[in-house]
Amino acid sequence: MSMSDPVADMLTRVRNATMVKFESVDMPLSTLKVDVAKILKEEGYINDYHIRQDKVQGTLSIDLKYDHNHQRVISGLRRVSKPGCRKYVKANEIPKVMSGLGIAIISTSQGVMTDHKARTLQVGGELLCEVW
Repeated sequence: MSMSDPVADMLTRVRNATMVKFESVDMPLSTLKVDVAKILKEEGYINDYHIRQDKVQGTLSIDLKYDHNHQRVISGLRRVSKPGCRKYVKANEIPKVMSGLGIAIISTSQGVMTDHKARTLQVGGELLCEVW
């Protein structure tokens, strides 16, 4: 069965896994998902991610992060640009998530990056998701 929105599927898997406090979550592999996972790791929202090349497509495994009270680090995830309604922003229109406490992940012509880096480089692109 083909999936119409793999990024939304990734965010839903991570959201559901953090709600029930799983240690890790697995999903089908794609380059965009790896780029999003890399940003989540750099920003401190997840511990790590692993790529397993099994079968045809492969698997992306994300190790979720919790604080010392075993409360989830990721409070919320929201898909902004959807296949039916894409959301593109210019460099000066990039929104601040939770007044700067969260991040927006943007797919630009220079690669997938956070809102802060996109503002610094003065590039716009497709607003994929918001994490806080």
